[in-house]
Amino acid sequence: MESELNRREFIQATAAGSVVLASSGILGLAANSAGSKIISPGCRGSKVKVARLFVGGTDAWALWPKPDLNLEKEIRMYKAEFAGMADELADVDWVVDELITSTSQLSPLRNKIAQADGVLVIHLKMGVSSILKAIVGIGKPTMLFAIPYSGHEWTGFGDMRRKANVDCILTTDYKQLAVAIRPFRAIHHLREAKILDLTGHLPVDYVEEVKRSFGTEIKKIKLSRMVDFYNSIPEADAKAEAQRWIKNAEKVVEPSEEEIVKSCRLALAFEKLLDEENATVMTADCYGSMYKPLCQTYAFPCIGFTRLNNMGLGGICESDLLSAMTHIIYQGLSGRPGFISDPTVDESEDSILCAHCLGTTKMDGPDGPAAPYKIRTIMERQQGAVCQVKMRPGQKVTQAKLIGTDLMLYFTGEITKTPVSLEDDRGCRTKIAVKVDGDIRKLWHNWSNGLHRVTCYGDLTTELGYFCKFKGIKLVNEAV
Repeated sequence: MESELNRREFIQATAAGSVVLASSGILGLAANSAGSKIISPGCRGSKVKVARLFVGGTDAWALWPKPDLNLEKEIRMYKAEFAGMADELADVDWVVDELITSTSQLSPLRNKIAQADGVLVIHLKMGVSSILKAIVGIGKPTMLFAIPYSGHEWTGFGDMRRKANVDCILTTDYKQLAVAIRPFRAIHHLREAKILDLTGHLPVDYVEEVKRSFGTEIKKIKLSRMVDFYNSIPEADAKAEAQRWIKNAEKVVEPSEEEIVKSCRLALAFEKLLDEENATVMTADCYGSMYKPLCQTYAFPCIGFTRLNNMGLGGICESDLLSAMTHIIYQGLSGRPGFISDPTVDESEDSILCAHCLGTTKMDGPDGPAAPYKIRTIMERQQGAVCQVKMRPGQKVTQAKLIGTDLMLYFTGEITKTPVSLEDDRGCRTKIAVKVDGDIRKLWHNWSNGLHRVTCYGDLTTELGYFCKFKGIKLVNEAV
C-alpha cells in the first residue's frame, strides 16, 4: 500500500507539472502519461528505506572531538544539512532515526534495521567501537560517515571495510551524506525493477540468477500480447504523439510520417504494457526473433525506447539484459539513463567511439534539458525511425556493463565530439567520441564480454565502488 500511494502521489505531482513544461516546449518528449501508475524506481517511485543512526560514546574517557560536545546539538546540525538536500533525498524513508550511545539500544531496533535497504551511521564522538561492531553485525549494507576529530576509531575502519559489508566516507563535505545513500537506492531499485523482454527465448539460468542476487524480475512477453496492445492504441493518439516528436526535431531526414506514427503507436503500447505489468524496463529482440514479426510487420521499437528512457523508465536495445541491469544501476546511482553503444577505437586520439542508432534525448535525467535531435532511419537497415541525438561535448561520462551478477567492467572519459552530420554516414546514427581516462591500448587489449557498453553522464567511479562493495561485485577498470 505504501508503495502504491507513493506512486500515485508522484504521478499527481508530476502530471500538472508536465502540462506546464509541455506547453513551454521544455518537456522534451518525456511522456504524456497523466493517470499512468507506472513509475520507475529511478523516478522516485517507492521509498528507499534507510536506517539513520547517530553514534557517540558517553564514557568519561570519550573526550574527542571535545569533552563538552552536545550530541543533540550535533544531530540538529546534521539534520539541517539533510534538509538542505531534501530534493535529492525526497525518496528516502528513515525507517530508523536514532541516537545510539550503547549497544543495548540496538536490540529493540534490530528488526527495523534488518528491513532497511541500508544503514547510514554518523560518527559523532569517540567511544563507539563496540556499537559499530554490533551495527555491522546485523549484516545490512552500511555506510559510515565521519568528519575529522570524531574519534580515533577511524584507524580501524580500513580493516572493518575489508572484512564486513561496510564502507566509509571521511570528510567535511556534508553533501557526501547524499552520496552515501546512492548505493542503497540502486539496491532498492534493482529489487523493485521488473524487466519485460519481448523475445522468442529467455536465458532461464541468468533470469533465475538475477532474481536470486538482486530481486529483479525478468519476464518474457509474447508477440501476440504486444500486438494486442499495439492494436489497442487509437490512431489519433499515435498521430498526436508523432507530431510531438516531429515538432521538436531539428529535422526529419529519411522516415515518412507514416513510419513515425507506427513507431509512436508502438511507443504508447509499451507504456500501456508496462502499466499493466507494473514494470519499469522494456526490451525487445529487435535484431533477432522479433525482427520480422515485430519490426517488419508493425514498427521498430527505437522511439518507444527513447521515450521510456526520457520518462525515467528503461528502453533497452536487442534484448540485452546485461545492459538493462546496468541501466537500472545507473538510474539508482545517478537518476540518469544509459546509452547502449557499439564502440570502436581510434588510438590516434586516445578515444573510443560509441555509436548506436537509438539515442536518448534526456541524458541528464527526466527533469533535465533535452538534447537536440533529428529523426533518421536505422543505419544498417535503412528502415524505421530513430532519434539521432547530439550529446554534450566536454561532458564527463562513465561506460560500464554488469557481467553476470559478480563482475562490473567500466571506464571513464570525456566526450570530445558528437558527429551527427548527414555526411558522417559510417556507423550508427548517434555517436560520441570519448577521450579515455587511462590507456586506450590497454582498454582494447583488456576488452572482453561482447560489444555493448552503457554510457552514463558523470563520473560514477565512487558510486559504482560503493554499490559493488555492498553487492559483492568485482569492479574492474578496463583502461588501466
